[in-house]
Amino acid sequence: MYNPKPSFATSFPFLPLSKTPFNKTPDLPNDDEQQLHRLPTLYEALEEIKAIGKISGPTAISSLLLYSRAMISMLFLGYLGELELAGGSLAIGVANITGYSVISGLAMGMEPICGQAYGAKQWKLLGLTLQRTVLLLLSASIPISFMWFNMKTILLWCGQDQEISSVAHTFILFSIPDLLFLSLLHPLRIYLRTQSITLPVTYCSAISVLLHFPLNFLLVVHFKLGVAGVAIAMVWTNLNLVLLLSSFVYFSGVHKDSWVTPSTDCFRGWSSLLALAVPTCASVCLEWWWYEFMILMCGLLANPKATIASMGILIQTTSLVYCFPSALSVGVSTRVGNELGADRPGKARISMIVSLFCAVAIGLSAMLFTTLMRHQWGKLFTSDAEILELTAVALPIVGLCELGNCPQTTGCGVLRGSARPTIGANINLGSFYLVGMPVAILMGFVIKMGFAGLWLGLLAAQASCAFLMLLVLCRTDWMVQVERARVLTRTSNKPPPLPISTKQQEYSNPKETNNKNKVDFEGILCINDELVKSASLEKNPLLSNSDTNDH
Repeated sequence: MYNPKPSFATSFPFLPLSKTPFNKTPDLPNDDEQQLHRLPTLYEALEEIKAIGKISGPTAISSLLLYSRAMISMLFLGYLGELELAGGSLAIGVANITGYSVISGLAMGMEPICGQAYGAKQWKLLGLTLQRTVLLLLSASIPISFMWFNMKTILLWCGQDQEISSVAHTFILFSIPDLLFLSLLHPLRIYLRTQSITLPVTYCSAISVLLHFPLNFLLVVHFKLGVAGVAIAMVWTNLNLVLLLSSFVYFSGVHKDSWVTPSTDCFRGWSSLLALAVPTCASVCLEWWWYEFMILMCGLLANPKATIASMGILIQTTSLVYCFPSALSVGVSTRVGNELGADRPGKARISMIVSLFCAVAIGLSAMLFTTLMRHQWGKLFTSDAEILELTAVALPIVGLCELGNCPQTTGCGVLRGSARPTIGANINLGSFYLVGMPVAILMGFVIKMGFAGLWLGLLAAQASCAFLMLLVLCRTDWMVQVERARVLTRTSNKPPPLPISTKQQEYSNPKETNNKNKVDFEGILCINDELVKSASLEKNPLLSNSDTNDH
């Protein structure tokens, strides 16, 4: 049916309204209703910035620490020699495409479930989702491992150099245990982050990264293990991080309210998790794979060595800048999920608006940085004149790309928090591969703009992506989203939730209480797939993205 209060439904009142598949509008407090059809006040905006910053700030620091870990690994690969650097770089690129992007994307499927469950005070669902996600990632790691065992054959079949393929094969073989540790690490980080517990993750990341350099020195320089030593050091660092985070979860007691004894329930009720994990994984992979596609196209240009080297510098630059919008994205995802789970759509909408303004500010800062530093930045990596010239030409275009990428990345966080990853996957598919790829080929090869033309293709993709993302977000019916959150978390007027322990209260906001009765998830969510299918939002025709349709 249509929303009986249409003026409150959309994020901006002048936009067309969307259809509501539910039979009634949620009963909301007057102040929350008012937040659905106005811009946030200065006080509300500052409070929301503070709330998002508590999550995004430590997350950004953690991302920068992990970025520095990658730089340390590249430093030791360069120390070993040109062949080892080429082989290790190829192995890392292949691992990103075939493994790390898949594991990271699938793990993000638990984010909306945990975020909304935490807002709804459904503690047991947090523990169940953590266990199910770990099992899902371990299952996905098995075929990836078999693929990595045969990586040399695959690389040779793709026409790669024999020596470089051998080095890459060695590196990726010793990286296989990393799949196991990442299958534990990603869910642990999301489990804590959706409860707004981020500082311990930052501290643990700092300790593990501080140990990364001596580990590399010990394995590569002292024991002379070569590229295998670099790979083992990366695996060891992730193992340290898993052990540190697990120790924090156990000794701090934050797990007590959400702990569920492992049982056959972990193997049931995967429908809702898969319905969110698969499209989220597709969205992440589509974006990650685009940059590998750019590197392949660089090899077809004149002087491929210079263009590939310059592309490597620029991708490292975008990876550095990406730490900030990515942190903002996970912050707003957590905030939106928590507020929807707590039946506060107005605050979820305010979180979206504030985060988008912050994203534009980050994008402008990135554009200013890349433009002003275009002649100096490349000198940090090389002294080759041709590479420096290509880098200087492309950096202003990279800045414009970030102006679109920051709001787009933040918008993906809003979609994850409101359990709509399929929309993000469709936008990424259309923008990067139906808009960006043809423009890149046209500009780079037909019009013969070369290296700059490839980046103009990325600019077209980011502009299209940002426009479509903002259109979807502006037309979001937050009344519908709060009902979808109720379905996802199976909230009803039944027995109340388990009480919050002292340790849990330490990490939750005591002001954010939910007076409605909630149902115990151990009782209904994990009985069988039939019950959980009602929470499979992406596949249920009554719930699938209907808030983006025209009125």
